[in-house]
Amino acid sequence: MEVDLLIENGRVIDPANNLDGQLKVAINNGKILAVGENLDFKPREIFDASGCLVTPGLIDAHVHCYEYATPISINADDCCLARGVTTVIDAGSSGATTFMGLRKYVVERSKTRVKCLLHIALHGLAASGCSAGAGGGESDTLAVLDEDACAQCINYNRDVIVGVKVRLSLDVCNMGKTENEAFRRALAVAERCSVPLMTHHSVSTVPTQKSLDPKATFGCPGDLRAGDIYTHTFHGYPNTIIDVNTGQVHSDVIDARSRGVLFDVGHGAGAMNWTVAELATSQNFFPDMLGSDLHLVNKDGPAYDLPTVMTKFLHLGMPLVDIINSVTSSPAKAYGIETETGSLTKGLSADVTVLKIEECDVMLEDSVGQTRNVRQRIKPIAVWREGEQIKVTVPVLWPNPDSIEKSLRQKSRQEINDDIAAGYEPRVSK
Repeated sequence: MEVDLLIENGRVIDPANNLDGQLKVAINNGKILAVGENLDFKPREIFDASGCLVTPGLIDAHVHCYEYATPISINADDCCLARGVTTVIDAGSSGATTFMGLRKYVVERSKTRVKCLLHIALHGLAASGCSAGAGGGESDTLAVLDEDACAQCINYNRDVIVGVKVRLSLDVCNMGKTENEAFRRALAVAERCSVPLMTHHSVSTVPTQKSLDPKATFGCPGDLRAGDIYTHTFHGYPNTIIDVNTGQVHSDVIDARSRGVLFDVGHGAGAMNWTVAELATSQNFFPDMLGSDLHLVNKDGPAYDLPTVMTKFLHLGMPLVDIINSVTSSPAKAYGIETETGSLTKGLSADVTVLKIEECDVMLEDSVGQTRNVRQRIKPIAVWREGEQIKVTVPVLWPNPDSIEKSLRQKSRQEINDDIAAGYEPRVSK
């Protein structure tokens, strides 16, 4: 039998199917046809993946790609697909009144598969003050937090919308006055529509702990449900997951994970702190998903792209198979799209990424200008979306000195950084 493409000689890692070994991947008519050691096909094209990893197309669990409609959104094809990412989750760039523009002009026109979290605020991030460099935020007034409109939009667009998004921060919730109610309404819609809720939680009046009176106040991640997603896990601002007095992961965070709450990196321009990540991972607290939170402010550093976020967690000691799982099977299951993507299962779209672990010697920055000497880099080599090979690009400057300098401005705002952590007792070993 003739097939369009045979990828061979690479190490195939497909966590969803418990595959890890030197296998061949056969693609035909834009679909995965077979994965195995001895495939008896006549390929029209062969791709030699010697020395490389062959994985399901990468999934970025957190980006902003409502290009031109929100102040910070990127082009998904240019910034994600060209870096080996075949599926992205837009994390709340649109709300109920702006979603159809995202659907019509981004979802339906992109080569990248785009799924969406719907913001509880009607306009999403279209007028987000903190993102646009102005005062104010999307949830300053309760009038825009419309449960019925949000639920209706989700129900009409189940093929694209996979969850709800809320941001819990003083500067987007009228200096905290609307935070608790925004959280309550977002939780209510997620429960009503049986979808996960993703929460952004930093510099917030909402505590980490579970509320003793859930009718009055909420805690985050304390009051999140199994399957809900806590993003920006490794930031060092107030409400960090680390107890600033001890350097230990908060017990409520550990409890949330035990209840099935999922934790996403959400790197962004301010939410990846080497110190916090080292403290957490030294206690075996690794993320479930490696979302980049890629947008215009961080695409040239400090996030760069999803492979860079993967590189940082390789440096932190996260097992390679777990890293691949966190950008394939884990987000696919979390967002309920595993029948579309996230594995190399026969019959699924032929979304495939080839990666290479290369030796390097760079000082790679976090979001607050702290650097670490990274010696191995995960780099995209090739990518196919529905069987079509897409040209791969890499960052022009990696690392980018300008990014390091700009990121340093946020270091003084951190409750935890390298200087503060130096006073902690020795960390718990992995």
